[in-house]
Amino acid sequence: MAVKIRLKRIGAKKSPYYRVVVADSHSPRDGRFVEEIGTYNPLTDPAQINIREDRAIYWLQTGAQPSDTARHLLSQVGIMKKVHELRLASK
Repeated sequence: MAVKIRLKRIGAKKSPYYRVVVADSHSPRDGRFVEEIGTYNPLTDPAQINIREDRAIYWLQTGAQPSDTARHLLSQVGIMKKVHELRLASK
């Protein structure tokens, strides 16, 4: 099963709000997911990003591929850097 970390939109029309979820790559955008690992609110200034770091690192090490937007959010929070350092330390 190919697993992706991506966004699931749950906001009303004209007011987007997203959940960061781990889902099968074949499931639809707002469909079934394996686990919810965070939220993202782009309407606040600055944008509000809440991601459970331990679960995100676990899924990235397990082989989950983040979408482009999810990768950017993970980078802003500093999770991608930690995963990179963990991979370098294990070699």
